[in-house]
Amino acid sequence: MFFLNVLDQTIKKLKSQTANVITLLNLSLGGFAIMFGVHGNLRLSLLLIFIAALADRFDGMAARKFNIESDLGKQLDSMSDIISFGVAPALLLYQGILHEFGGPGSFFAVFYIGCGAFRLARFNITESNGYFTGLPITAAGCIATLSFLAIPYLPAYMFLFIMIILSFLMVSTFKLKKV
Repeated sequence: MFFLNVLDQTIKKLKSQTANVITLLNLSLGGFAIMFGVHGNLRLSLLLIFIAALADRFDGMAARKFNIESDLGKQLDSMSDIISFGVAPALLLYQGILHEFGGPGSFFAVFYIGCGAFRLARFNITESNGYFTGLPITAAGCIATLSFLAIPYLPAYMFLFIMIILSFLMVSTFKLKKV
């Protein structure tokens, strides 16, 4: 009887932390994407950002499935998202093409990160009403990361515009239905 009670309590504790563990996986993948990006392994960085996007998708699903949504989980998710979909994609594009512009390339990479942080902070203080306000940072990060693949095909200045457009879309006030 004691063993079954301990096993039951352990399973309940594991279930209660499932979403947070997946969120930390998202953060870890973003951190590794940054490290590999700094060392010039940009293709692996790109892959890790996309895997982080999958983890980001599954952490919310796990939280809803096990009914374990919490303020801590919401904050942890946002902090993970700024790493995986703010800093990592900005660094990927900076290392891949934006460094060619010197100061402006640096500015718009950091501007993108700042807009992403603003968007996440705004999300964290608003009530959930079934809509996102502005482009979610996960979507912006995936678009920025995907655009990396177009470096051989687009003029370099287009990547400045991509970063500017994504930045403004994140902080804009248009409504987007949650899926």
